[in-house]
Amino acid sequence: MSDKTTDIKTKEKSQLQIDALDYHSKPTPGKVEVISSKSVASERMLSLAYSPGVAVPCIEIAKDPESVYEYTTKGNLVAVITNGTAVLGLGDIGPLAGKPVMEGKGVLFKQFANINVFDLELDAKDPDEFCRAVKALEPTFGGINLEDIKAPECFEIEERLKREMKIPVFHDDQHGTAIICGAALLNACEVTNRKMSEIKVVMNGAGAASISCGRIFMALGVKASNILMCDSKGVVYKGRKDGMNKYKEQFAVETSARTLTDALKGADVFVGLSVAGAMTGEMLKVMGDRPIVFAMANPDPEIDPPTAKKVRPDVIIATGRSDYSNQVNNVLGFPFIFRGALDVRATQINEEMKLAAVHAIAKLAKEEVPEKVSAAYGGQPFSFGPEYLIPKPFDPRVLLWVTPAVAKAAMDSGVARKPIQDFQAYRDSLEAFQGARTGFVRSVMHRVKNQAKASGKSVPTVVFPEGSSSKILKALQTINSEGIIKPVLLGYPEQIRSKMEELGLDDLKDIPIIHPSQHPKFREYVDKLYEMRNRKGVMLREAERLMADPDYFASMMVHMGDANAVVTGATQNYADCVRPILEIIGPGQRHTASGLNLVIFKNRMLFFADTAVNIDPTAEQVATIAIHAARVAEYFRIQPRIAMLSYTNFRSKGESPSKMRKAAEIVKKRYPHYIVDGEMQADTAVNPDIVERIFPICEVKNGANILIFPTLDAGNISYKLVQQLGGAEVIGPFLMGVRKPANVLQRTCTVDDIVNTVALTALEAQAFNESRSSYPGPGEGR
Repeated sequence: MSDKTTDIKTKEKSQLQIDALDYHSKPTPGKVEVISSKSVASERMLSLAYSPGVAVPCIEIAKDPESVYEYTTKGNLVAVITNGTAVLGLGDIGPLAGKPVMEGKGVLFKQFANINVFDLELDAKDPDEFCRAVKALEPTFGGINLEDIKAPECFEIEERLKREMKIPVFHDDQHGTAIICGAALLNACEVTNRKMSEIKVVMNGAGAASISCGRIFMALGVKASNILMCDSKGVVYKGRKDGMNKYKEQFAVETSARTLTDALKGADVFVGLSVAGAMTGEMLKVMGDRPIVFAMANPDPEIDPPTAKKVRPDVIIATGRSDYSNQVNNVLGFPFIFRGALDVRATQINEEMKLAAVHAIAKLAKEEVPEKVSAAYGGQPFSFGPEYLIPKPFDPRVLLWVTPAVAKAAMDSGVARKPIQDFQAYRDSLEAFQGARTGFVRSVMHRVKNQAKASGKSVPTVVFPEGSSSKILKALQTINSEGIIKPVLLGYPEQIRSKMEELGLDDLKDIPIIHPSQHPKFREYVDKLYEMRNRKGVMLREAERLMADPDYFASMMVHMGDANAVVTGATQNYADCVRPILEIIGPGQRHTASGLNLVIFKNRMLFFADTAVNIDPTAEQVATIAIHAARVAEYFRIQPRIAMLSYTNFRSKGESPSKMRKAAEIVKKRYPHYIVDGEMQADTAVNPDIVERIFPICEVKNGANILIFPTLDAGNISYKLVQQLGGAEVIGPFLMGVRKPANVLQRTCTVDDIVNTVALTALEAQAFNESRSSYPGPGEGR
């Protein structure tokens, strides 16, 4: 057992050690579990899951081995394998002690790329024995991730397994670090106006990661003669005998330098994969202008950033730690590289695929960073430069950039056995895994753009009363690049433009900005409001005051046809925003506005209503709300299955059950083709097994997708409980039942919420424009 491990047991534990041990032991030991992807809730299902039904796919696989990918999880299953000979910085602590690391790797595979993992700790130090064990596992896994195996054996093991196996084999300690480091080096050279072919690189450490970094650097254009590698014996030079092996020999060069200090004189780049404190301030001083330092020893770097910047204020520094900028973290690489490799059934992860990952990561760092990434880091803003060379580990876009790049490289280099035919559809599938919100908004954006293109009509104009809101402006940055709407901002132009400049949103400068009281149609709008509301207590002077309010002005723009839709509420009370919409745009012909939430849970989309407007709707109002919700479902080409919810099942005794039963009857009468039933309890509505076993009379057979609540209390409480306790994705509320598209946000909304709402609003506006007389959405109902 190493001294470090002994220290944890014999000395008083630090708070970090206590927290780490509690994290791994409570509430259940370990970090992973196996969860079935199929239900075995009945005797029939048991007969399919195991004998006799399981024999059928066995026979098919025996006839066609490739069908194993169709009938088993092999295609999405990776083995994380170690022999425990080089675990973290703890050294050779054995396979048993290395198990927490392997479990952790499995967690990251699953969380970041939805890849299933079995961790395997082999008691096999001998490379031949190790390789035989791993090779025998090929029928089980779609890929092999080698982990924490000491050098030089790790090189021999990976090379042999890659030759002998027909599935990807990847030693992350080598290549993961090299890929992220390569991306950081590309961008650091760009920031400092250096050329890769001209830089002089000093590497401290000559283990697996260092050797792989050197190879990647050369593939990116660094000259072999410009790389000086150092180990515990000093510089690796031509003719050195002590501590050499064939892998170090590849980096031996003619040089008079013998120490790390000698090597660093005039160097452009220092790459540390060694031990804490290996670089001193004096060493840093002798490097060239604007030195690039990657101090990646963990947990403490070769030189910490505060020390480095004190000695050399012009330094650009990266470490392996999350508490400093420019964290070189392997999680930016391995989950997404394997995702791409598995999805095309690659036979290996080759150099082309690694370089594709390098370039994808480097390019992503130059993109505008979304608010949700900043939010994950305490609201800290990020932009490409010395303090932000590579994306953050929690940037969800890494999956969407790296994975397709790796998959395409596999195809182009001839190692893909299942090429991707439609990369847009592939990216959409990645987004769908990444989060229901992302997948939802992307699908809506695609549909809006495709419908606009197909119809030849221009995209809808959407007006935003809160023109100076930071959240609105940031959301528009995303929306504007998609081209799904023409935005119009209301407010003081100078104030809004100043806010754009403050936020660095130069690409929004061409968006029209309207000051309501200075608009040419202001007087016309005032007169119209007076005409509409003079018998409801609004005099001319009051109409002038109200029309200067951006919310009233926005609603009038929509009412008069000068805009197609309005989105508001990011900074104001919900009721204050709804009022102008109802007074000017007005409810539909059945005079029932309502709120709808989209609830996405385990890849299932549900529609909850009413969640925002009607405290205790009548049966007629409930029916109208259900019809509006059904039409929203039809937007997404989902067949509506409507459940009228109450506290009983098909008894209709009591005020609420009777109301909901009557509402179901009204919907059936007005829309006979809709699948609707009630009253019923919530579990009956969403669980088909209950219907099949207990209530076969129920017309909703496969689980309801539209849940209509008897009161606002029930609807509002339900969606928030599902969101907070069930982990569901909740989008909305959206305003239904108004004559023209209008939606009100909640003040607690995020930028993503606004993007979602605008996307759906654009879809509503397009549907309205295509058929004004029979708007097939939530604005009208017969």
